[in-house]
Amino acid sequence: MTTVDDRIADGMRAQLALRRERLAAGDRALGWKVGFGSAAAMATLRTGRPLVGFLLEGNRLPDGAAVSLDGWAAPALEPEIAAHLGRDVPPGASADAIRSAVAGLSAAIELVDVDPPPTDVRKILAGNVYHRHVVLGPVRDGWTPPAQLSGLALVDGDEVAATDDVTALTGDLLEVLRLTAELLQACGEQLRAGDVVITGSVVPPVQLVPGHTVSADLGLLGKLSVSLQ
Repeated sequence: MTTVDDRIADGMRAQLALRRERLAAGDRALGWKVGFGSAAAMATLRTGRPLVGFLLEGNRLPDGAAVSLDGWAAPALEPEIAAHLGRDVPPGASADAIRSAVAGLSAAIELVDVDPPPTDVRKILAGNVYHRHVVLGPVRDGWTPPAQLSGLALVDGDEVAATDDVTALTGDLLEVLRLTAELLQACGEQLRAGDVVITGSVVPPVQLVPGHTVSADLGLLGKLSVSLQ
């Protein structure tokens, strides 16, 4: 059994209790999200592993959705790669087994509200790692090597961030999934067939203001956008 530090254990306990409440109220599980997985973020938070939050169908938006930012304190958009699982991923699974468990990849947008500032690991996790909404694109079947992908964020059609290495900020995607399975198992959960895992922002988060359209272009995985109000 993997052990995690007390901050992560306490934060995940509160987060998963919130997830159970939402599910009991009628929402449906969608999967999981990964955040703060860059080397710099892990060093700042002294975690040594990415943080994990949950995704629910009730927070999913269609491509092109209009999103009101009213009441948000620090809204941001993250272009991400989503792994769609066709099989369970047990803790300790090999890279080959994890790759085989991925039924396909898609582009994703995550909308977050980074409030309060990310300094307390317990609070970050208890607040579901700032998650507000997710947008998922069409699934490209099978495993697409990340080296074949690129990432681009645009505001009103103008490029604001780009990368040719979509793992530079997230780390290796198979390792991200392995660590996610490991942490969930330590907290009494599991990565299951049918889960969607958004694996972290491939470029620095884009700060948002109303009145603009923001897009994420993941190359072979396609392009998504939201309109901000």
